[in-house]
Amino acid sequence: MSMKLVCVGDTYVTPGMMRAGVAPYIGPEDSLEVLFFGREGKENMREVVRRIETGGRDSLELPAGLTGAVADAELLIVHLCPVTRALLEAAPRLKAVCSCRGGLENLDVEAARERGVIVSNNPAHNANAVAEYTVGLIICETRNICRSHFALKNGVWRKDYPNSAQGIHELRDLVVGIIGYGAVGRLVAEKMRALGCRILVSDPFCGGAGDEFVPLERLLAESDVVTLHARAKGAILSDLELGLMKPTAVLVNTARAHLIDTQALRRALDEGKFTGVALDVFDTEPDIPEFLRGYDRVTLTSHRAGDTVNSYADAPAFAIKNYLDYLSGKPLRFRVAR
Repeated sequence: MSMKLVCVGDTYVTPGMMRAGVAPYIGPEDSLEVLFFGREGKENMREVVRRIETGGRDSLELPAGLTGAVADAELLIVHLCPVTRALLEAAPRLKAVCSCRGGLENLDVEAARERGVIVSNNPAHNANAVAEYTVGLIICETRNICRSHFALKNGVWRKDYPNSAQGIHELRDLVVGIIGYGAVGRLVAEKMRALGCRILVSDPFCGGAGDEFVPLERLLAESDVVTLHARAKGAILSDLELGLMKPTAVLVNTARAHLIDTQALRRALDEGKFTGVALDVFDTEPDIPEFLRGYDRVTLTSHRAGDTVNSYADAPAFAIKNYLDYLSGKPLRFRVAR
């Protein structure tokens, strides 16, 4: 039975990656059309990504020819390209939309659900990349790697650091609190557990063996390191929650900027809270809050956690294989509609 498949690549998951990823799974009787969405170059795409992630999906221009291409398509695979109500209405034969990313901001899931179109995403596509980066930031903060580097670059052989007074501990001495136990959180737990850490987990939607699941308040009070890996719509850490944390704690965010109330974080830092804060995500990228530059104990990186070749190149193959496995009777992973 033949199938028409439409793939929409972009600067990150390129059309070439789309084609290479799906090619092993389609036959000579199938039809494949590959299009490009957005702007060339990652810097040029930054504003597009910002608009998608702040609710501007429907204001973005779709690729020329996409509406015609989906008119007789059964499967649509995208990364950042918006899948709007209007696009779905132009695709009467569409059975499924498979996204190569974890976020759903570019997909009108409700419109798909109304039309009986399956939607799946892939929150695990860059999970290992983000988990590795998170571990790197934890090590940087607890062992002052970035601060030492910066001091030497500026001609200073530095000996004292924000955590010097309490004593600088190895990871095997530390309690790591993980907020959010999805694909990334689980991998962070696995990697930190292998380094000898005790793991606490807070996630209202998950439970399980192997790690200690506790209420958020207890996690914040007992953890030496707190790292965020949730997909909540609002802030998880505001004044109350930050106030529960140890004064000597390390805080890491490689998930979404809004999970931490920015002004609450500023107040906590002004009060002398934390011996290290590492942030890879910001509300107004590429601009960052100016006040963050003023703290020695804050490390800032430019939204790099998930940016690896592996995380993008492997995603299209997962998307089509996941759907074909579903057609053969297996459960669809990361199903979000229908």
